[in-house]
Amino acid sequence: MSDLLVGSDKRCPQCERQLPATEFHRNRRRPDGLAYYCKTCAAARSEASRRKRGISSQKKSPVPVPVGSKWCPDCGLIKPLEDFPRTRVAPGKASGRHSYCKPCHNVRGKETSQRLYGGTREYHLRRRYGVGQQEFDELLAEQDGVCAICGGADPQHLDHDHRTGWVRGILCFNCNGGLGQFRDSPTRLARAITYLRGTTWQRVLIHPGVYQMCSPTRGRRPSPRS
Repeated sequence: MSDLLVGSDKRCPQCERQLPATEFHRNRRRPDGLAYYCKTCAAARSEASRRKRGISSQKKSPVPVPVGSKWCPDCGLIKPLEDFPRTRVAPGKASGRHSYCKPCHNVRGKETSQRLYGGTREYHLRRRYGVGQQEFDELLAEQDGVCAICGGADPQHLDHDHRTGWVRGILCFNCNGGLGQFRDSPTRLARAITYLRGTTWQRVLIHPGVYQMCSPTRGRRPSPRS
C-alpha cells in the first residue's frame, strides 16, 4: 500500500499517523518529494542515533529566536545573522550561516587545530602547502636560516609555485610579496632588472680603485617644485 493517501496527507510508518505533507521534511530523492518519517519521529530517531554514538543531545534555544537572528549554542546568546560566519546552503543550514557565532566559531577552530595538528601554524602549513613545521625548519636550515633571495634573517613565508603547488623555498615578507606582484614571471623580473639598470645612478670603475657615479640613461630630472 502506498504511503501517499487522499489529498496531501501521508502516513508515517513510525507513529502510523496520517499527517499533512507539511509535517514531513522535504526530500527530493524520494518519489513524493517528502521524507520517509514525519518531523517528530525523524527528530526522535536522530536523537536516538546521536545517543547511540555517544554524541550529546542537540542544544536548542530556551526562548523563541526572532526572524533574522540566530542562537549560538556555545555562548547561549541570540545574535543577528551577520554575526555568524557564512556557509554553503545545505540541509540543516537553511540560513546559510554556521551554527556558532564568529567568536565561538574561531575558538572552536583553534581548539580543533590544536587537537589535530598541535597548533594553528601546523594546520596552516599542512592545509595550504602539504608540509609541516618540521619540514619548514629543515628547509630553513638548508638556507642557513636566511631568506633564499635577499639573505635577510629569520624569513617566515613559505614560497610555492602557484601552478604546481610545489614548495620552492622560504622568503622574507618583502621578497615573497615581490614575487607575487611580478606574478612569478621571469620575463617581468628580467625587464625590471633592465629597467633599474637604465634608470638608477651607478658606480662605474674608471681607474683601479677609482669609481665615478654615472647618471641613468633614461628618465628625467625631478621638477624644481617637487
